[in-house]
Amino acid sequence: MTISEDIKILLVKEKWTLIELASELSLKLKKNITANSISQKLRRNSMKYDEAKEIFDCLGYDIKLTKRNEI
Repeated sequence: MTISEDIKILLVKEKWTLIELASELSLKLKKNITANSISQKLRRNSMKYDEAKEIFDCLGYDIKLTKRNEI
């Protein structure tokens, strides 16, 4: 599963639209972010880690990295 797929799933789960997400990100980051720019990055799977982190934060989620159990 890609980060783009994870974000799309969370948007549906939290009942958010791309427009709502873009609005929240614009307020939080104090720069103009459009739903179209987010959509393009999700479609091309070209989202940067920092951008994904901000999206997860807006949706109320944290990115958690855990060490795998190695055999």
